[in-house]
Amino acid sequence: MIYLCRHGQTEFNAMGRRQGQVDSNLTALGQAQATAMGRRLARLHLPDFRIFASPLGRAHHSARLIAAELGNPAITLDPRLKEIGMGSWDGRTDLEIDTAHPGLRASVPPEAWWFHSPDGETFETFATRLAAALAAIQSDSTPVKIIVAHAVVSRVIRAHWAGLTEAESYTLPVPQDAFYALGDGQSITEIAA
Repeated sequence: MIYLCRHGQTEFNAMGRRQGQVDSNLTALGQAQATAMGRRLARLHLPDFRIFASPLGRAHHSARLIAAELGNPAITLDPRLKEIGMGSWDGRTDLEIDTAHPGLRASVPPEAWWFHSPDGETFETFATRLAAALAAIQSDSTPVKIIVAHAVVSRVIRAHWAGLTEAESYTLPVPQDAFYALGDGQSITEIAA
């Protein structure tokens, strides 16, 4: 069983600024969201488990808050779980991106634009990176794994798990107050924190 969590709200999330691989601190709400996910996971009375997290500050901080509710187990940081790298679009607002690249995003569905930065990761590169991380995590002998990562990471991992297409991945929800149980077969269940 894998539990897939997104980090809590960040200052950039609250401002509408795209993060990519640059970082932003968790807001008070974001810290409360991560703590609530940890409490909800604790209520599941998990058997032996491991926590894997992106090393980016917002995910690592969220993982530490989740771990605090689970007795402070060690956290394994995996750089392959980092958010999509958008190159020069990292840390910018939509307006800043559109001003720097007029019309570039006009022909791209709004849910997919982050894969179209002129100097960022493509869907294929990103999905390959995440598939390798997921395979390594699944090969761990611990029966339950908790992954703490990012919005686009969550979409692509869930799409991979469920056998969805790239286009189907674009519209998957990415709540910061819930997480997902990835079960046998292609089962995915949302769990409110």
